[in-house]
Amino acid sequence: MYTLEHVSKTYTQSKRRVDALKDVTLTIPSGQLVAIQGPTGGGKSTLLQMLGALDRPSTGSIMLGQSELSHLPDRKLGGIRAKEIGFVFQGFNLIPTLTAQENVETALEPLGVSGEERRRRALEALASVSLADRASHVPGELSGGQQQRVAIARALVKEPEVLLADEPTGNLDEETRDEIMDLLEGLWRDRGLTLVIVTHDSAIAKRAERRLHIKNGTVSER
Repeated sequence: MYTLEHVSKTYTQSKRRVDALKDVTLTIPSGQLVAIQGPTGGGKSTLLQMLGALDRPSTGSIMLGQSELSHLPDRKLGGIRAKEIGFVFQGFNLIPTLTAQENVETALEPLGVSGEERRRRALEALASVSLADRASHVPGELSGGQQQRVAIARALVKEPEVLLADEPTGNLDEETRDEIMDLLEGLWRDRGLTLVIVTHDSAIAKRAERRLHIKNGTVSER
């Protein structure tokens, strides 16, 4: 699924050079569940941004399937993000004035899906995360765990090959954390997704097939 070769990312912060990633060479096979851990500022989010085609490396190459992400024009990168990659974030990122169903539908609008088809697929996605009965509720009427389920449904409604989750349980209590991880793991198994999770939580990381650790921009296996 992913092949990274000698990927480095350098930027300037307050006139100081920051090496966010240092010569990372890595392969993530299709269908693998990977956890990424490491200290704050170690490079976890930078690596996830690279995998999500949200940023480009300073040097090196990133292959997603047959697409070389490092040199594609912005328009084509946007198309890959819209079609092939689902994102789940710690902060849910739901639109507060839209219902759960409408929030899920927003992921399909860039793909030119008709209104009727959007509604059908959004309801199916909500059913897959056990929230069909909350389709008409706005985020403020949902618990944190339910909001994260809506966010997961929104990520999955476009049927991506890759799901990238950045601290998806960081805002949840322990019981809800386990419920969300059970859901993600079940969806991963059922759909054959490639699932990459950035987490500070060792209990989450231990459930992954593979664990990567990033410190000072350097990746190692755990």
